[in-house]
Amino acid sequence: MEFVIVSLLNGVSYGLLLFMLSSGLTLIFSMMGVLNFAHASFYMLGAYVAYALSGIVGFWVALLLAPLLVGLAGALFEKTSLRKVHPFGHVPELLITFGLSYVVLELVQLVWGRSAVSFTPPAALQGPAFTLIHTAQDTMAFAWGQAPAEVCAQAACTPFPATRAFMMLVAVGMLVTLWLLITRTRVGLIIQAALTHPQMVEALGHNVPRVFMLVFGIGTGLAGLAGVIGGVTFVTEPAMAAALGAIVFAVVVIGGLGSLPGAFLASLLIGVIQTFAVSIDHSIGSLLTRIGVPLGEALASKDFLRLTLSQVAPVLPYLFLVLILIFRPKGLLGTRDH
Repeated sequence: MEFVIVSLLNGVSYGLLLFMLSSGLTLIFSMMGVLNFAHASFYMLGAYVAYALSGIVGFWVALLLAPLLVGLAGALFEKTSLRKVHPFGHVPELLITFGLSYVVLELVQLVWGRSAVSFTPPAALQGPAFTLIHTAQDTMAFAWGQAPAEVCAQAACTPFPATRAFMMLVAVGMLVTLWLLITRTRVGLIIQAALTHPQMVEALGHNVPRVFMLVFGIGTGLAGLAGVIGGVTFVTEPAMAAALGAIVFAVVVIGGLGSLPGAFLASLLIGVIQTFAVSIDHSIGSLLTRIGVPLGEALASKDFLRLTLSQVAPVLPYLFLVLILIFRPKGLLGTRDH
């Protein structure tokens, strides 16, 4: 039971980080029809900007300022570069954002170097948020913060980091805020109308290019916020964009292009599946045998069946993506064809 609870919590927290990153990409695509290849680069930029600011103004102020600065950088990029190629279709948009990802990577390495930086969480986020206690009577108990040493001396204690709990809280708050912004505010209605009926929105006196710039800035700002949380929780390094860049596109496609609830569902599924796969150190062949799948001697000797689930865990999101594209090309909750 302890293994299941801890793995589930880790999987949900990782899935919510994926959602924090994919939500901005989903927002940009659903409102502008642009697949931003540099989205993970804005995620990395948010982590490094927060790292630089935290040494000057502290982590909590940096948590507010870094997404704003990254969002402003994204809005500036949309106004000066992306807007000029937007009339020519999707290929120029993909190429210019792809090129931007390399520019951001080189700038980050030029300023902060190629090694990981020491981006430590503030005192309030250090240590565990709560501790799971597996007692000698084979029961589960719960304690806020760090469990007393005398309790852990007689039972197995598993702490859950406060940074992961904070990540989950911020991700849920982001989901609620985005949903309210898009569906319950005048700004959200204007943004949605600007995508489907831009001429009518302009006739009503709204500046459509400015609306698109705002959307792109919000989307990249959300990526910057995810970068601050992800950087302080895991590691801040130049490879962090490449590590999540591909998987976030898998999340968006699996959930359904332009679907925010779909991105949320796909993020949780991928996070939980991948976390459990990493935690289970059994070969594929032994798992198939346990669930009753008959394996002949010739098949059982195959090398791929000797691989453990933890070894194939990085590939599972993309296998899931292939299955979704085969059986449901619109994604889990999508409404448009890919």
